[in-house]
Amino acid sequence: MLDSVFSNIIDTTTASTLNIGNFLIAVGAALVLGLIMALAYMYKSDYSRSFVVTIATIPAIVAVIIMMVSGSLGAGLAVAGAFSLIRFRSAPGTAKEISAVFLAMASGLACGMGYPGFGALFTLIMCVVNIVYAATGFGGKKKIENCKTLSVTVPEDLNYGEIFDDIMEKYTSEWKMTKVKTTNLGSLNKLTYEIVLKEPKTEKAIIDEIRTRNGNLEVSMGFQSADPENEL
Repeated sequence: MLDSVFSNIIDTTTASTLNIGNFLIAVGAALVLGLIMALAYMYKSDYSRSFVVTIATIPAIVAVIIMMVSGSLGAGLAVAGAFSLIRFRSAPGTAKEISAVFLAMASGLACGMGYPGFGALFTLIMCVVNIVYAATGFGGKKKIENCKTLSVTVPEDLNYGEIFDDIMEKYTSEWKMTKVKTTNLGSLNKLTYEIVLKEPKTEKAIIDEIRTRNGNLEVSMGFQSADPENEL
């Protein structure tokens, strides 16, 4: 009876090949795969609740869209345009977040096209690969706790080009000046460095030495973001 109700509502080519049973199987498989992907993403990652919920539901949403536009090129192009609008109206995410969204969409596409088995195999492979990369620290060049952002305020007439180089060599293994801006109506300059400390808990020592050269002006240090825009 349910099949006849849906056939009456959706009298299209898609309705002739899609029944409520297949629909529920595809959506159910997509939801399970989305949950697995969300759990894998949460492993050793910084995340928000809204994002992991999104990852868990994207495959089902994509699967339904694909089932509804099956066989219709025009509808498919319209859906692609809608995805483009959503992308450009969204806040930019990290590379890992964007990758997770595309992986979730790929699983949803497989389920929506009627291949939940291939979607499950793909999800399993990618989740295992991501967990292995996270567990082994693949791609990490340094300990995140030693990565700092250092801000130093100096007088406008101070030649800051190499004045702190010996201090950086003493306390850091890598450093790079990423930004210079004027402040206090141009009477001061604010320098921003991305640094990697040689040893943890040496923040006070490096700040004290810098203060002796910048006239005891403001010096601050904090953690770098997980994906800094300017990587060392």
